[in-house]
Amino acid sequence: MPKKAVELGALQVGRLKEPGRYAVGGVAGLQLLISDTGARSWVLRTMVGGKRKDMGLGGFPDVTLAGAREAARRLRGQVADGVDPVAKRRDDRARLAADRAQAKNFSQCSAAFFEDKSEEWRSDKHRQQWVNSLKNHADPIIGELYVRDITLTHVLDVVKPLWRDKTETATRVRGRIEAVLDWATVRGYRTGENPARWKGHLEQLLPKPGKVSKVKHFAAVDVDAVSGFTSALRQVGGMGARALEFAILTAARSGEVRGALWSEIDLQAAQWVIPAERMKGKKEHRVPLSTQAVKLLEALPRFDKVDLVFPGTKNQMLSDMTLSAVMRRMKVDAVPHGFRSTFRDWAAERTNFPRDLAEMALAHVIESKVEAAYRRGDMLAKRLKMMQAWADYCDTIPKAGNVVPFKAA
Repeated sequence: MPKKAVELGALQVGRLKEPGRYAVGGVAGLQLLISDTGARSWVLRTMVGGKRKDMGLGGFPDVTLAGAREAARRLRGQVADGVDPVAKRRDDRARLAADRAQAKNFSQCSAAFFEDKSEEWRSDKHRQQWVNSLKNHADPIIGELYVRDITLTHVLDVVKPLWRDKTETATRVRGRIEAVLDWATVRGYRTGENPARWKGHLEQLLPKPGKVSKVKHFAAVDVDAVSGFTSALRQVGGMGARALEFAILTAARSGEVRGALWSEIDLQAAQWVIPAERMKGKKEHRVPLSTQAVKLLEALPRFDKVDLVFPGTKNQMLSDMTLSAVMRRMKVDAVPHGFRSTFRDWAAERTNFPRDLAEMALAHVIESKVEAAYRRGDMLAKRLKMMQAWADYCDTIPKAGNVVPFKAA
């Protein structure tokens, strides 16, 4: 039998200084290794699977003699059970590294989601709304949680306080949390059902949004008052007023008008082609221009090297509040976007133009995929007749008793 090492005490071990290996006893194969530089570390030398192996147990004196003996006994127990401690340690480290790579919190996932999907947002403003809504409402509660650990309770903690008083915000935040968690599932950062899903899940726990918050439509000028407003608007100077007038005549969105370029407009053909990237539905939209719209454009000043039709003071695009400010100065309780509703009411109540024609003029997305597949034309000639009729209506002198006063700025 091999000679059993004398069991050294802590004081004796502390006195060992010369380079070499020293058996310290207490556990077979436990040694103190002293390098040429004087560094001291614990090593357990034993047979594993028929091969002699040295297993490091840490440095001395950070790991005490008692600690080294306890660790050595544990490793020898593993060897006795048929476990290779070196291989186990390597596998544990690999699993830990893999686990850390998969452990992403909600804030990290939402940032990565924004990066991956950045091309899908209509504008910087829309993108910022996404970022801010999650930053303000979700991150304080679930931002630091690993997405794999987010449950129904956490989602409710985010949306329930907002659900009754800020219903629209709450529904958007819920949908955005759902989108981020779906992305995280596909990326392998979480498994299982999405706790933020609505259908068959949260709809059982929260009242339907329409039941707790009535839909608020954009305030609009009444159909009977639109000609009076248009007349008053033409007395207002400034590029913002002209942009608003053009928006009324074309029934276009504010952003589409503010971003309009001369290179998109053909005055001879009386046509404005809005590229897909500037449209809400991401589809090119042709706008037939009435004689009033063409006349408005022809009267506008043109600036060298400025393609914007309605440039601001620094030849930049007008802000989204410019058109609204014009209406506020005119003391009108409505918003520019409301004129799209006014146009729609006019088409439905005062004309025989088909509903589909008005929807096309507004560039609304066709909900029915079957209908969209068959209706490929944009009926430009028919829409020109409708837009001319609308412009003529805006020029109509109001009947007595229907005059709504507007104060020009």
